[in-house]
Amino acid sequence: MNLQKVTVPEISRRKRDGKKISMLTAYDYPFARILDEAGIDVLLVGDTLGMVVQGLDTTLPVTVDEIVYHLKMVARARTRALVVGDLPFLSYQVSIEEALRNAGRMMKEGGAEAVKLEGGVNVAATIAALTAVDIPVMGHVGLTPQSVHRMGGHKVQGKKRGRAPGGRERLLEDAAAVEEAGAFAVVLEGIPLDLAAEITERLSIPTIGIGAGVRCDGQVLVLHDLLGLFDKFAPKFSKRYVNLKEIVGGAVRQYVSEVESGAFPTDAHSFHSPKVVEKPLALGGRPARSAG
Repeated sequence: MNLQKVTVPEISRRKRDGKKISMLTAYDYPFARILDEAGIDVLLVGDTLGMVVQGLDTTLPVTVDEIVYHLKMVARARTRALVVGDLPFLSYQVSIEEALRNAGRMMKEGGAEAVKLEGGVNVAATIAALTAVDIPVMGHVGLTPQSVHRMGGHKVQGKKRGRAPGGRERLLEDAAAVEEAGAFAVVLEGIPLDLAAEITERLSIPTIGIGAGVRCDGQVLVLHDLLGLFDKFAPKFSKRYVNLKEIVGGAVRQYVSEVESGAFPTDAHSFHSPKVVEKPLALGGRPARSAG
């Protein structure tokens, strides 16, 4: 495994070198450390934490403070991977000044090395402003979870032609706008694989797919989907590599059973007081004691 630190320029070079990019979400120290040691290229502290960590129905309620909190843990754990923080809903749409302030907090307080935001043509000026002050930006077009209500749910985008939001031609324009504004990479989520391939071919920056087919320059998944820890629903584009919920549940059931039966803890899991050794009587008639 290559132990060299992954940087923004390194991610950009991957496309030219034809080397795929691996990316996963992470929200805490233990998992971030495991992913980093396993060789993941990019750790995304995503606003998906609202759904897979907090149990919400959408990502919309997630705050900047919460992203910063989780960023601190992830940044503390990684030694190699690039750490990217999601700008949550309304943290960058209100004004460019707000976007700069919130992205700056993620880097200064959270330890992010880049930020990610959703949108294309509509956020190009914001991306340009962020990159102008050396805040690296990863774009995100296609199925954008913060637009869940406009889309009527988490639905595949780009299936219909047109320049209206979600239309095929609009997504081509969005991806081009993200690149032109200065983003170093762009996530393509929930779009037909032929459209993702076309965007990947047109752009000079790497595309990272999630439900966008194999032709992207990299792939990203939500960690809890990969590990089988989230089972409210299973996205078609996700792959479960292990059913960790079942494994953890089995271990906990065994623990409960052993506590109830008295099989745990055993003597091996217990502490013992030191032996007290009686010594001969000292002057004055009082016994002297020492710990043996």
